[in-house]
Amino acid sequence: MIATRRGTGRIYLAFALLLALHFYVRPRIWDGRAAPDFLALGLILFALRTRPGVAAIVGFLVGLLADTLTPARFGANALAHTVLAYTAAWGRAVFFPDNLLVNAGLFAVGIWVRNVLVMLLSATPVAQLGPELLVWAPLQALSTAVAGVVVVFVLRDWFAIRLEA
Repeated sequence: MIATRRGTGRIYLAFALLLALHFYVRPRIWDGRAAPDFLALGLILFALRTRPGVAAIVGFLVGLLADTLTPARFGANALAHTVLAYTAAWGRAVFFPDNLLVNAGLFAVGIWVRNVLVMLLSATPVAQLGPELLVWAPLQALSTAVAGVVVVFVLRDWFAIRLEA
């Protein structure tokens, strides 16, 4: 369901909360390559509640923010986050975002695909691709999916989600 005016404020507030979690809480609790990515999680949650065009623009801006903070080639995160947001918003028509297990799957697959895109667009050496894509990306996808399920469960009223197990 596309966000209403009243729900839009809650979505932006939830996105700001996840931004704070990403930059202030995450480094103090769990710093590493397998740590949950609250920035991308917020982007996916935002994209699931908005139109694909709006989601792509926000994804591009989030990707630019991530590009300024990571050593990957500039533009890799912008493109990967734009694709992630657009496909998540478009996928709302295919998947049922009110199911908790579907949300967990969307979070995990979205993070893994985003990591694959960033690695390929960053011209990562072939020797590093295997461990990154087969070990660290799935671990980060799993930790983000678990964190995403907790966030969705806690903020289900903000997103007007009727959870079905």
